[in-house]
Amino acid sequence: MLIKRWISLAVFGIFMISMGFVIVIAERNPHNKAMAGMVIMLGIGSVIFAVKRILRSLMIAISPDGTNVNSDLVEKIYRKRILEKGPKVVVVGGGTGLSTLLSGLKHRTSNITAIVTVADDGGSSGRLREEFGVLPPGDIRNCLVALADSEDILGPLFQFRFTQGKGLDGHNFGNLFITALARVTGDFAKAIKESSKVLAIRGKVYPATLEIVKLVARRENGVEIEGESRIHLEKESPIEKLFLVPRNCKATDESVEAIKEADIIVLGPGSLYTSVMPNLLIEGIQNAIVRSNAFKIYICNVMTESGETDGYSVSDHVKAIIKHTRPGIINCCIANVSRIPEDLYDKYKAKEQYPVQMDVMDEKWMKAEKIDLIKEDISWPKEYVRHNSEKLAEVIMDVMEK
Repeated sequence: MLIKRWISLAVFGIFMISMGFVIVIAERNPHNKAMAGMVIMLGIGSVIFAVKRILRSLMIAISPDGTNVNSDLVEKIYRKRILEKGPKVVVVGGGTGLSTLLSGLKHRTSNITAIVTVADDGGSSGRLREEFGVLPPGDIRNCLVALADSEDILGPLFQFRFTQGKGLDGHNFGNLFITALARVTGDFAKAIKESSKVLAIRGKVYPATLEIVKLVARRENGVEIEGESRIHLEKESPIEKLFLVPRNCKATDESVEAIKEADIIVLGPGSLYTSVMPNLLIEGIQNAIVRSNAFKIYICNVMTESGETDGYSVSDHVKAIIKHTRPGIINCCIANVSRIPEDLYDKYKAKEQYPVQMDVMDEKWMKAEKIDLIKEDISWPKEYVRHNSEKLAEVIMDVMEK
């Protein structure tokens, strides 16, 4: 790392400072004392120069391309001193909503734990789950990339999706990487830890359970739909009850421990019945959240979802969670109040999806249930309607401070 020369210069500078002070003390000749002062100043200059060069050499070693050395140093000191002192935040969910929130939170605190659903059975994750008998890696991969410390090639590499190739078409590189690691180590949890090291993430990511589970939705007409990817296909009757098979699946110890130590617990954002709820149906996680002294926040979706939350208002989302768990699992609900642009509104209307409504009755019900309702402009309507990760993280930190 080319630091020996600078260490030698620093030692030489200290020697010069020491000799200068010896001369000042021993000599009575003013001329010699003046010369000693110059020696001391030269020694101090040598030490300062050497220390700067040592730090630069170390930072170049950390940043091999040699660029942005000063900004890297500032960023690493900031993260070490400030972000690691941030509140302990546990985020529970899955899908795009969870990774969106994590990408904003990682700039506010490094003490983040993401507890991710493993009920996904569609797409690349579903194929790997079926063929290799592993937990679905898709949502976990998204969270790892969202928490990645650097914005280099590793993030895009983990998100790369093959569009051709026999057996590869539709698969995601990150999913294949995690699956391969799980097969090599024989432990899915260890595969996630090793992937976390590769991406140098800020925080931790844990699956809600290490058991293979299936999500089942019973409709009001008595029809039961099995499989997370199929639940939204049934639109004739609202969801009455949601449950996991097996029903007594065990929560991961790391997830339960993180919940116990949390300052804030955030549910969502994400699909109510297929991303957020599957985690809460695991008894160990549900019990830990209810018993926790942490402040519990639910982030309501911006849009309804066809086949899941058709016609749901903000309070309907909260009621569904309480119905499937118990009172006390939510202290606060954050809801969006910004308008959706007309072009996007028409696009979603064609898919039978609409903005989640909120009226006086919602507010009265939440007040009666002692659930704080926070109304904020937290949407990011671009090509799709998503939550704004930075605004959402800012609102959550403001809630924590208050």
